[in-house]
Amino acid sequence: MAQPALPFVLTPPAADSIIGLSGATWADYQRVLELRGDRSVPRVAYLEGQLELMNPSLSHEAIKSMLGRLVEAWCLARGVEITPYGSWTHESKSSSRGVEPDECYVLGDDTEPERCDLAIEVVWTSGGLDKLEIYRKLGVREVWIWKAGAVSLFTLAGEQYQPISASRVLPGIDIDQLLRFVEVRPMTRAVRQYRALLHAGGE
Repeated sequence: MAQPALPFVLTPPAADSIIGLSGATWADYQRVLELRGDRSVPRVAYLEGQLELMNPSLSHEAIKSMLGRLVEAWCLARGVEITPYGSWTHESKSSSRGVEPDECYVLGDDTEPERCDLAIEVVWTSGGLDKLEIYRKLGVREVWIWKAGAVSLFTLAGEQYQPISASRVLPGIDIDQLLRFVEVRPMTRAVRQYRALLHAGGE
């Protein structure tokens, strides 16, 4: 007798692994960074006594890497001088905060920057610290936040971030156009197709 077909179950994407600790001191934060050493994970964030350790999921890492490679492709096509600094730790003891972007960039020829000009954050799993609240006293000019397939852009005005409709550090970049290639695989094909579109000036 034939067995009934089992229902197809779509396995949900893996979530980021996030651990949050309250009541952590600046010394605690520094000790965690020291213990982690040169490893890329966990990523560590700190905000006024709140400490977060995150092991990003495969999906999280794929999105942040694709966003970065596409930004770099745009800069190459448009002759914009930019240097990637990955998850460079930005921190300030005086304002009691620290963060490691998913990707970050410095514009121009500065070889000893104090801060990045552009930070990119991927929100894949809810429940983490408010990264904009961390960034707002660190002097990062612009922050992009990817969430649910869209990117929100914020520019620093004083110590507050203002939402903007177009990038100010990369004027002319079309975020919606770039996002069309984030899920194209492999990465090399996505970049080739994106650069071809940029050179053709098409839509």
